[in-house]
Amino acid sequence: MICHSRLRRTLLLGAAITASPFAQLYAQTAATPPAQASDIAPATDGQLQTIVVTAQRRSESLQAVPVSITSVSGKALENSNFQSLTDLQYVVPGVQFDPTNGAAFQIRGVGSTSFDYSNEKSVSVVVDDVAMDAPRDLGVIGLADTQQVDVLMGPQGTLFGKNATSGVIAVTTAKPVLGQWSGTSSASYGERNDHTVSAVVNMPIGDTLALRVSGFDQGQDGYGRYTSLDQSLGAFKEYGGRAKLLFQPSDSLQFVYTGDYEHHWDNFIRTSVSGASPAVTALELTNGVTPGPRNEDDADTRIGRTRNASWGQSLRAQAQIGRDTLTSITAYRQTSYLGDAPADLVPTNEYAFFPYNEGTIHTRKFSEELRWASPTGGFVEYLAGVFYNRLKLDSTQLQWATLGTPLVSSTGVPLTSFFTLTGAIGNPGNTDRFRTDNSTTAGFGQLKFNFTRKLSLAFSGRYTHDDNSQTLSYFWTNPLPITGVDATFKPTSAAPFLPSGRVEGHNFSYRIAGQYKISTDAMLYATYSTGYKPGGAAFVSNVYSPYRPETVKSIEAGIKTELFDRRVRLNFDLFREKFTDFQTSLVTYVPGNILPQTTIGNAGGLKSQGAEATFAWRLDTALTLNGGLTYADAHFTDYVFSPTINYTGTPLTNAPKWQGTISAVYDHDITGALHLRANVDYAYRSKVWTFIGDPASSKIPGYGLINGRVSLSPTGRDFEFGVYFRNLLNKYYSTAIQQYSTLSLIHYTTLDAHRTVGAFVKVGF
Repeated sequence: MICHSRLRRTLLLGAAITASPFAQLYAQTAATPPAQASDIAPATDGQLQTIVVTAQRRSESLQAVPVSITSVSGKALENSNFQSLTDLQYVVPGVQFDPTNGAAFQIRGVGSTSFDYSNEKSVSVVVDDVAMDAPRDLGVIGLADTQQVDVLMGPQGTLFGKNATSGVIAVTTAKPVLGQWSGTSSASYGERNDHTVSAVVNMPIGDTLALRVSGFDQGQDGYGRYTSLDQSLGAFKEYGGRAKLLFQPSDSLQFVYTGDYEHHWDNFIRTSVSGASPAVTALELTNGVTPGPRNEDDADTRIGRTRNASWGQSLRAQAQIGRDTLTSITAYRQTSYLGDAPADLVPTNEYAFFPYNEGTIHTRKFSEELRWASPTGGFVEYLAGVFYNRLKLDSTQLQWATLGTPLVSSTGVPLTSFFTLTGAIGNPGNTDRFRTDNSTTAGFGQLKFNFTRKLSLAFSGRYTHDDNSQTLSYFWTNPLPITGVDATFKPTSAAPFLPSGRVEGHNFSYRIAGQYKISTDAMLYATYSTGYKPGGAAFVSNVYSPYRPETVKSIEAGIKTELFDRRVRLNFDLFREKFTDFQTSLVTYVPGNILPQTTIGNAGGLKSQGAEATFAWRLDTALTLNGGLTYADAHFTDYVFSPTINYTGTPLTNAPKWQGTISAVYDHDITGALHLRANVDYAYRSKVWTFIGDPASSKIPGYGLINGRVSLSPTGRDFEFGVYFRNLLNKYYSTAIQQYSTLSLIHYTTLDAHRTVGAFVKVGF
């Protein structure tokens, strides 16, 4: 996880409105495609740049769209020094990322994490109009050559490819440019071997073709140590590339083919905080580990690691047919994931709990979306489309435990008997295999009536059919290459009564949006939206445990303004979302199993309500301030888990009530031959809990981070060098705290809980 950047004078508006950072300044880069909306006007010197978004599947000014949106440009992301899409949680108030139980984004405090492979994401990540729905995969690892990231708050299912009940994070990568040779390369290096290297080249091929190729390599050594192995703990390495080919035979027809590959590796592992047995705690201390809220060391003799790769192809075709536009997006993607997460805390020859815990996931998906859209500005604007998405998954899980017995006895005899949590009583297998098939078919549309130049009303709808199925089986994995012994296994769970399950669902979601222009620079809007997330076919400890669909009803009202000749931008909205049958995970005991299990089920009711504000102020041609503030109160309104456990009234996990950002950007010549760019930003979030029910042990206090970047460049030259810093004040924090079975209270950490300072250089042509 990580933070972001901008410059001084931040206290000038510190307590004022504070929420959508870098969005407002770097609205469009040179690579931004031309907008078609008639209400988009170019900015003049001293004015804020127009921000173009496609929240309604057509290019429009952010100020003209009746949706709460935060837009972050590629330039702003570069200035933030962040390296991952998950770092949006430090850039965009109202966005969170939960690293536990499968990991997922939340918006306005609402989102679900789950180990169930049939569970849809609450926040849909869409990259170049392709929904990234594979488990353990965000669809984009590095941020190289990113043009823009738009965060759409609240239910967005009617017009986007998957029915996201909490919101959408839409990533747009830069498009090739015809007739232009250009390129950039950059490199940075900082503390703990923090490094990023990237390059982009745009190449014209005749008059109608252009190729754009980008690549990156980045990583950092961990702050913690595997004390028994004397190796770094918490390191990551990533690399990848993307190629885009644009073919535009005429002004009315264009094709963009994209191919990409990205790879991630890390050895992050949960580390102990407290609550282990006295014997285990003593062994930790003996092996150089001091448990506590800031512990990042582990004495296990096996390294935990995560390795995942994603790759795919897409073809976007767009044609002008009369005054209308026909768009097709065809995509095929694959992912590969390996997770190895032993949990022993100490050398396994002294004590072992969960020494072998490995899982793999392989996915394949195909999607097709077809849209027909009218131009904007007429009395009636219309859009209609169809969508198909099918994801197939094949996963294996190997969980072999000793629950306290060391792998080698005091006399040197290897252990040959293990419990297997991934098997079934009466079945010879010792490894689970899950096969999942999730398909979605939908039709959607929107009608907008512009009654006057000031007043309009839009109706959007989407009919969706989902078909999710899952099968659980077992097979034998030879233990000798893994354990070094010819082991025997004792299953902890009975065989499933039903080895497979299937859940089908139908839904019609809709949205009504009205807007009224008070003046050319101010617009009022109000929306009523519904959303839907399909049910799933889960297995919990070999028990088939399907769960119901999740639905939401949302009301939002706001105002968007630009003042003082477009030098000040102020946006504000109020929202209230009511969820029914909210899909949530909980750690509990399942009858017949000796260890607690993470289950997914439905909470009867959930509500998130609050307010969001963003501002941008261009004080002069050199200095711009940006900021934003989100207040979101997300809590269960009906969640009776059992006759003795009632979570009604408790807040959601990882859901801060307050999040804010403020930043300053200075960009000006300081001499006739030298140009200065400086950015400083501050991001804050209030306290959260990471257990449902608010136990004091899972509380993460509120914290703030200061990040920045200062550079110089020769005037008129495409060359820049400077320094960057993340978490300047070295503010420590955990990203999650959990009770790991009966072993210990553990926490997840991040490299950005430690100050990182470095230098960078960038060259363009």
